[in-house]
Amino acid sequence: MNGGSPVRQASVRAHNLALVLGQVAAAHRPPSRADLAASTGLTRATVSALVDDLVVGGLLAEVGPAPRAGAGRPAAGLVLHAYGPAGLGLEINVDYLAGCVVDLTGTVRHRAVLHGDQRPVSPTEVLTAVAGLGARLRAEALAAGRVVAGAALAVPGLVSGTGLVHRAPNLAWHDVDAAGTLAGGPLGDLPVTIDNEANLAALAELHAGGQGLDSFVYVSGEIGIGAGIVLHRDLFRGARGWSGELGHVCVHPDGPRCRCGALGCLEQYAGQEALLRDLPAGEAGLARLRADTDLAAHRLPAAGTSLGVALAGVVNMLDVDTVVLGGIFGPLAPWLAPAVEAELSRRVLTSAWSPMTVRASALGPAAAAVGAAGAVVRDILAEPAEWVRT
Repeated sequence: MNGGSPVRQASVRAHNLALVLGQVAAAHRPPSRADLAASTGLTRATVSALVDDLVVGGLLAEVGPAPRAGAGRPAAGLVLHAYGPAGLGLEINVDYLAGCVVDLTGTVRHRAVLHGDQRPVSPTEVLTAVAGLGARLRAEALAAGRVVAGAALAVPGLVSGTGLVHRAPNLAWHDVDAAGTLAGGPLGDLPVTIDNEANLAALAELHAGGQGLDSFVYVSGEIGIGAGIVLHRDLFRGARGWSGELGHVCVHPDGPRCRCGALGCLEQYAGQEALLRDLPAGEAGLARLRADTDLAAHRLPAAGTSLGVALAGVVNMLDVDTVVLGGIFGPLAPWLAPAVEAELSRRVLTSAWSPMTVRASALGPAAAAVGAAGAVVRDILAEPAEWVRT
């Protein structure tokens, strides 16, 4: 009994399936059935039955046993199935659309990027285009023997839990029903969730490139600037799920007007268009900035200073110890990071005895799409009974 209510056998099985699968996912070497029984506390018979279900469901695969000393026959190990269900990640940004397919092991198997300014295009056309990109990647995955189980879409704006994009200032989107527009389109009946791109990028950094990260701010630098906040390895969304609009933090009250309508927002000083002022737009300008070290050294520290001013307020409020520079900021970190660090050292109250770490993203510009696909995969790993049942 649990709180006066009977525990359904199906619930126990679902919990145990997730427990066993999670143990395999977290293992540093392929565990055997006996290893899983020891680590979970379940009987060997129960573990064997659960593993059989997960193998038949395409979530686990057996691998040959490693040689070992001593008597007895070595047991086969278990790994996540590289040809099991996969996640499709999609991203809408101001000047590109992107997508990727990630398998259960977290490996990116297919990837595509379409460059182009999305601002002159209607929301319906943009959503149809990104769905078409996703359908193409889904077909490529199927041709390679992988079934896409679901999709997630990363959008640079305020997104509700129902898939309504309340506002995306740099796309000039207001109350766009992204979920409704995608339904029945090129992705067919594939389930799609929608989230903020910086949030998904932060989760990707945590899970795929975390390197011991616990609490950090992931800064997504593009034409807009967003932030994903992770506290003790959990994404902080705020009361309504809209946290992280770092680009619209005021750094100069009398500064130029932003697309959001306010004055002096960070994006006006450190967004992509501000960094590339008087340079070619897009990748051509970024390539020139990266190649011309004198130009980068002249232009980027001021942007890093503005970025550090905005981030200092976040750090003083939330007490995180690391800033991860993502998007276009990652490759520009050698010129941005020193100025960011200087402002954090000057403005964060605890910096004297607990200095901040500022580093480039481990995943680069692909973080949001990878994070979106990874969110689908993590849902499968958390609730494998739903997949096994189908």
